Amino acid sequence: MSEQLSFRPERRPNVIWIFGDQHRAHALSYRGDPNVFTPNIDNLAREGTRFDCAVAGAPWCSPFRGALLTGTYPHQNGVTRTPSPLHPTIPTIACPFNDAGYHTAYIGKWHLDGANAREHYVPPARRGNFQYWMGYENNNNQNECYVYGSDGETPMRLDAYETDGLTALLLDHLNGHVGGREDYQPFFAVLSVQPPHNPYVPPTHPHATRIHPSEIRLRRNVPDVPWIRERAALDHAGYYAMVENLDDNVGRIRTALKEMGIDRETYLIFFSDHGDMLWSHAQSGKSSPWEESIRIPFVIGKVGGSYNMRTGSTDAVINHVDIAPTTLGLCGIPVPERMVGHDYSGHCIPESAAEFKGRPDRNSEPDSAYLQQIPRKMHAHTVNKAWRAVAMRDGWKYACTPGNDWLLFNTADDPYEQANCVYNKAFQKEKARCHQRLAQWIEDTGDDFELPDIGLDE
Repeated sequence: MSEQLSFRPERRPNVIWIFGDQHRAHALSYRGDPNVFTPNIDNLAREGTRFDCAVAGAPWCSPFRGALLTGTYPHQNGVTRTPSPLHPTIPTIACPFNDAGYHTAYIGKWHLDGANAREHYVPPARRGNFQYWMGYENNNNQNECYVYGSDGETPMRLDAYETDGLTALLLDHLNGHVGGREDYQPFFAVLSVQPPHNPYVPPTHPHATRIHPSEIRLRRNVPDVPWIRERAALDHAGYYAMVENLDDNVGRIRTALKEMGIDRETYLIFFSDHGDMLWSHAQSGKSSPWEESIRIPFVIGKVGGSYNMRTGSTDAVINHVDIAPTTLGLCGIPVPERMVGHDYSGHCIPESAAEFKGRPDRNSEPDSAYLQQIPRKMHAHTVNKAWRAVAMRDGWKYACTPGNDWLLFNTADDPYEQANCVYNKAFQKEKARCHQRLAQWIEDTGDDFELPDIGLDE
């Protein structure tokens, strides 16, 4: 654009969600992963607020997305498995943004219409009330991605690798929407991409990152079993190249916002729908309560930080149901009562700023996050059980399968979860505390999970 907009502090802020699929929290260079270089996400983390204890309360594609868009738990909104549909009568986060006079846009993977096939068509009435929607239901071929929606209902093949092509769609739309006008409508936009979800096939254009499997440094909880480590090294190499491609596109977005002159008034929220085991504990994929599956990156920042942006990190255990309330809070939009999550926007806005007024008191924040795998998931190399878990803010984590106490870890001391304390008498006090908190979450959310009797009265 030839003409930039001048920054006006009184302008209502914009928000862009950027999230990949299966991007675990550890796979970022600012988090210390030696296999990957993510300078653009790292800069966003430096410029904003890092929620380094963020979790995916339902580490499976559709259940997380249903909770993300509605601010309610999977068993409350009906999206309990992948695939399963979000009923079109259930309001999404787009509704309060629309009511507040925002332009709302969604670009990319949807996976909330009850199908896994990429040929599945999502009709306009089932697109979450976003004013602009260009996407698809599901796709596991990153080099052959088709989208349809507001710009044409006939599927159109992207002319680039999925993450690159979807980012171009987002930037083209925002350029057209802003258009150099001082009076443009504030916007809430979503960029949802499939990578780094398997198959771990990164882009092959000349500037793409290439990582050789022999150079991969595996996490210490990947078993020393030859076939597992060989498979893990190959998968990691493709995975990390996909993450670096996603980082490149975060950089494209940051640059474009500056060129449009709206960087200082636009929040970027970077996260993922869940992690990826990548053969830690001999597990692959997601849907497990271990750290590699449930921990997600979560950063809220602005390009250059600056105006009314708190920098640093917090130990708040922000969950999937909290993302919509927090996003609305950043924009000063009242959180609908139907959303059960917590608004953590106060962590991002300085207390001296006018925008901080009305933010929830820090003392009211949850002490833990509730985690769920509601149906049994019949996938190889993953947990073939339903489970519930609680991740405490102090690092303790406790998980149960139906009628059975299963896992107890102190992730603050044991981040690779190599010491299961669930049957260790020395840790029964912590187990009892976590068990009681998990029982309270089940009751408070109206879940019907069968917890074991661990003899708390003895």
